[in-house]
Amino acid sequence: MSLLNLSAIELAKRIRNREVTSYDVVYEHIKHITELDRTLNCIAEQRFEKALAEAKVADKQLKEGESVGKLHGVPISIKENFDVEGMYTTGGIPYKREARVDDDAQIVHRLKNEGAIIIAKTNTAALLYYHETDNALYGRTSNPWDISRTCGGSSGGEGAMVAVGGSAVGVGSDFGGSIRIPAHYNGVIGFKSGNAQVSQYGSFPFLNHPLQARMVGIGALAKTVDDARMINEIIAKEVPQEMDVEDFTIVVPLKSIKYPIDRKTDAVLRRVIYRLDEDFTILDEQPPRYTQSAELWQKIMCIDGAAEMAEAAFGFKPVNIKQEWIRSKFVKDHEVHKYLIWALVAAEMFKPSDKELNKIEQSLQKGDEELATYLEKKIIILPVYHRAATKHGETYSDIFSVTKTYKRYMPFLAYANTWGLPSLTIPIDDTREGLPVAVQVISKVGNEDAIFKVATILERSFRGYVRCTSLNKAAKLNKS
Repeated sequence: MSLLNLSAIELAKRIRNREVTSYDVVYEHIKHITELDRTLNCIAEQRFEKALAEAKVADKQLKEGESVGKLHGVPISIKENFDVEGMYTTGGIPYKREARVDDDAQIVHRLKNEGAIIIAKTNTAALLYYHETDNALYGRTSNPWDISRTCGGSSGGEGAMVAVGGSAVGVGSDFGGSIRIPAHYNGVIGFKSGNAQVSQYGSFPFLNHPLQARMVGIGALAKTVDDARMINEIIAKEVPQEMDVEDFTIVVPLKSIKYPIDRKTDAVLRRVIYRLDEDFTILDEQPPRYTQSAELWQKIMCIDGAAEMAEAAFGFKPVNIKQEWIRSKFVKDHEVHKYLIWALVAAEMFKPSDKELNKIEQSLQKGDEELATYLEKKIIILPVYHRAATKHGETYSDIFSVTKTYKRYMPFLAYANTWGLPSLTIPIDDTREGLPVAVQVISKVGNEDAIFKVATILERSFRGYVRCTSLNKAAKLNKS
């Protein structure tokens, strides 16, 4: 089996047992992604030479019998918004590419302590603010299963990178589906941590407002559920306690919610129900606060008209965002991507008043209490999105339309963010065009072990991760 198909855990095991050298593993991944990235554009910045030098050191440490970490010698990738010493952290904003950072983000520090070798930082949406990976600095990243389609965002570079086996595992962040959409579109496993479980320290932009910070999740884009679990154990503040899932109830709201989903997504949900019904009690009911989620998410995104985001986008200079939007219509190479400018215009248009914010805080407090009880012994299965990967630009139009179509398509994604819930995305099947289709496995903070265990059942029963080995429009699945 190709090294590119192996999970991070398996690669670490083989390196540790000296069945293969870290140098050979790192070199193979670098060689592979260098060729494919000419088409995909998933890498924002590489550190190939340094990674190969670190791999030699990793091999020497093993020869000398030194104790090693869980990821010793394994090549990984990191979303561009996280600080890596000696690299740029720009969020896709051109003026930020002026000075390299001199320290690691907390999650990067923890991964390095376990022996991980970072080979590259991956592309993202500008300031992580929308669901396609395209920005004025690094450009657009494509979906490896069909390059005319988006890889999603904002962690889309990671999704594409892991889908083709460019790194053993990657790490992204999620403020409104930014891990889960790329996992769904690219056919990889994606885990979003729950409220306050993983530190944002060393990320740009840093979300200061507590209502926004509670929506952020950080986790793996991976080849296996076990890899996603391992990454969470490394970067989370606490290792989730083990649980017996036999007495859990699975909630799959199929008929109780009139989903605007396509036939394939509906069929995938039905297959999941059929499989889990063998081991669990299945409930078809709408989970608490579901219908509120998208609108609450949108209002929280628009707090203060996203003024801090606008400042970060334009170098902390005074800016009239509506004038910049008009200017972007006439300036070919505007320094800020048009998607971000329009999203910031929308944030200013829909920013909540102080009275609305007070109501939001009250709703969140009541909802948190209600969900803590409801999810005590429950797992929720939801679609990730209403369809498989869209053509470039269509996902953005779905969510940032002035007609507020986000109210139809965002509840699937917004539910986990609005209520600060951990969620794991697992690919179940493919469309006729060869595009992956996934579902989310969701519960409350403290039930992460149950999430991983249920996701493992689905991983073993259905598609799971299959490496994309061709960048043709309708790439063939290949498990060899």
